[in-house]
Amino acid sequence: MRRISTRRLKMTAGARGAIATAAIAIIAALSIGGCGVKSAPVPPQQAQPERILDLRADPAAGGIALSWGRPTRYAGGHTMRDLSAFVVMRAEGDGPMTPLLEIPVTDQERFQIEHEFSYIDGETTMGARYRYAVIAETTDGYRSDPSNEVEVTRTRPSPPPNPDSFKLPLPSPLPPN
Repeated sequence: MRRISTRRLKMTAGARGAIATAAIAIIAALSIGGCGVKSAPVPPQQAQPERILDLRADPAAGGIALSWGRPTRYAGGHTMRDLSAFVVMRAEGDGPMTPLLEIPVTDQERFQIEHEFSYIDGETTMGARYRYAVIAETTDGYRSDPSNEVEVTRTRPSPPPNPDSFKLPLPSPLPPN
């Protein structure tokens, strides 16, 4: 039968230091490959939301009604999932555009997201001319370029038809067979 020695080996301070250095180097090498995003960095111009191109404005009973569609892509073309707010800009007449309000977007975690947004600017004067633009913003603070600019003069909207005086148009005859 063979006998195994149970004597402890003494390790020198230099050997302990070399093993510790090697262990740190291995841990650092393994952790570098596992962190961060596995894609090329994106310049800020590509990370901002695409510009809104369908802003509409119409006189309404309570003011001026604005409506626009949700941007779905970044300027770089990738699908956007972190839309956080819209900034509505307004100018009176030919004056400078100033922020009117920020509308938060709170549907990021919902299954059904809003595709159309609207706002009624009730702080307008009858007969005055206004210009509007909308800016989209992400949760990281990236902002889109201002939307198409719309111009509208506040007027009284036409009243709905009166049911007492409303007449149906006469039907036209069918063409002969």
